[in-house]
Formats: sequence, structure tokens, C-alpha cells
Amino acid sequence: MSEQNEPPIRHQMTGNSGLNYAAWQLSRRGWHVMPTIRNAKGSDLIVTDADETQFFGVQSKALSKRHAVPLGTDLHSLRSDWWIITVHANSDTPACYVLRLEDVRALATQDRNGGRWWLEPKAYDRDEFREAWHRLVLDPPRSVPVGG
Repeated sequence: MSEQNEPPIRHQMTGNSGLNYAAWQLSRRGWHVMPTIRNAKGSDLIVTDADETQFFGVQSKALSKRHAVPLGTDLHSLRSDWWIITVHANSDTPACYVLRLEDVRALATQDRNGGRWWLEPKAYDRDEFREAWHRLVLDPPRSVPVGG
């Protein structure tokens, strides 16, 4: 099928591309990854290590181009421990930015009228976040008591 005969990629396909790309990147680095129900509040991916001693949620944000990421009207309602922003999610060369929830909140900007919060490209498109998969290290593993 020629490129000009392909249907346009829809917004939902961009989200799916970014989510699956992030899951693939995490899996190839040794993490166990499970997608959650789409459009549910909270994390898009639940991630654990092989020993199941470390768990964290990932919010996946996929963009077809380098745009601002919408965050909603209340930064305190953001839940996921980690955020992975995939830019050019529909291309052969997507780029991922790995941020902690604290990074997202600290770098967010609000509309002038006090409405929605956004994460502007200049905030997330930094070397410290670009392909920074090494950041996904938690504190020392939590011990889980036997039988509880």
C-alpha cells in the first residue's frame, strides 16, 4: 500500500503507538509491564521488577509532534509515579522523555486565565529527560511481609 493511500493516523492511534512503544522500551530493559484499562483515571502502565519488590505506575503521553502536554485543571490529581512522553509516536524514530511526577508538577505552567495546566516542550525536551530510562530506579526495595 503506498504511503499516500494510507488513512490518516487518528489521535487514538497516536496514543496507542506511544503507549506500546513505552511498554516495549521498559520491557527490553527488564521490567514487567502491564497496560491498564484505557481511559481509566490513573496510570496507563503498571510496572514491576522481576522479583516483584518494586512497583510503579507510568502515565504515557504520546504526541505526533513536539507539542505541549495537557495536564488538566488540578496538578494534585495527577497520580502516576513516572511519566513517559513520547514525541513523534507515529514515526520510525520516536523520542521518549522520562520524568518523575515531581518533575511534571514543578515544570507545569498554567493558562493565563488560571485554567488548564500544561507541560510545555521547553520544559520536558531536555537532555536530562530524553531517553533517560536509567532514571527508573526506585528507592531500596520495599519488604513485603510474608502472609500480608
